[in-house]
Amino acid sequence: MEQVDVVIVGAGPSGIATSACLNRLKISNIVIEREDCYASLWKKRSYDRLKLHLAKQYCQLPHMPFPTGTPTFVPKNDFIRYMDSYVARFQVSPLLNRHVESSFYDDNISKWSVVVKNMVTESYEVYFAKFLVVATGENNYGYIPPIEGLDTFRGKVIHSSQYDCGKCYTDKSVLVVGAGNSGMEIAFDLSNWGANTSIVARSPVHLLSENIVKLGMFLLKFMPIKIVDAIVSALGRLKHGNLSEYGLQTPNKGPFFLKATTGRSPTIDVGSVAKIKSAEIKVFPSITNVQENCVEFENRKTRCFDAIIFATGYKSTVRNWLKGGEDLFNEDGMPRQRLPNEYWKGKSGIYCAGFSSRGLLGISQDAQNIAQDISFQMTMLNGGTK
Repeated sequence: MEQVDVVIVGAGPSGIATSACLNRLKISNIVIEREDCYASLWKKRSYDRLKLHLAKQYCQLPHMPFPTGTPTFVPKNDFIRYMDSYVARFQVSPLLNRHVESSFYDDNISKWSVVVKNMVTESYEVYFAKFLVVATGENNYGYIPPIEGLDTFRGKVIHSSQYDCGKCYTDKSVLVVGAGNSGMEIAFDLSNWGANTSIVARSPVHLLSENIVKLGMFLLKFMPIKIVDAIVSALGRLKHGNLSEYGLQTPNKGPFFLKATTGRSPTIDVGSVAKIKSAEIKVFPSITNVQENCVEFENRKTRCFDAIIFATGYKSTVRNWLKGGEDLFNEDGMPRQRLPNEYWKGKSGIYCAGFSSRGLLGISQDAQNIAQDISFQMTMLNGGTK
């Protein structure tokens, strides 16, 4: 058993940033991580060509900018090196290979009890803390939507978090489900490796270039989001033309409005649009059912595939281990409140980091807000002195 001021569950960017902010304020904390490394989503469950989908100034963690010379859209390996430097600089020391079995608020001692299984020693550890930070984030468990007959599919079915590159799919027919950034990049990579590639566009999507997104972010400093959206949408149409004839619909709301309200980023074209126009990548609507290797779509067309890759997002697993905290989390393990409310703070000293649907910028702001609030609460508990 160990007593500490703050227990942080999750050693992704959210947990690491929160620990760093607490360390700067000299508030004792431990970070508990189920994997054998921190930032495991980046180090173990991301494809090779992945890049940050927002400019670097919107993706840096608190108190440490990216090094001079870092590309505007940071590649995967550069971001991992940045995380390694960040952990070293702020002396964050996660406890790895720890699976949280349960956590609950003990009214008798006015502290959170966190029961952890050490996956190496097979022993159990219990931590008591005045404050609990849930930093497992939204991208905790790869989500594959229920599809009739998917269990009969004879080929390979994976989530995008399991995809490395398209080398092993050469000459195979592959269906990518999801036309966001991950789906489009994976489809482009597959096509480059010689796969017969198709993609499912389940919902409308904004397809923009890196330069258009950069311009939009710059204009947001001076113009209302509505005007910026009108400008970048017009530039997107000018660059790509009308993509509806290829099966890609455009949302009614603007790209930056959707980013601010739903957390969904515009899709940055890495070359997929040209391949879609040349029919190297085929676009289909949503899947209705699967029968062995044949997939039927909403337009009643049927095609056969060797593999299906789901770029369909992630789900929270908070409710698997957190007992209580209903004022902060709903039944799906997501915050009940949204901006501009304090969605990151609940009762009895519980907080959440990385659940704002605003990417690394939201993570950075969450970490700073949580550390400052915990510092304030500790000051009040100690009669005005930390």
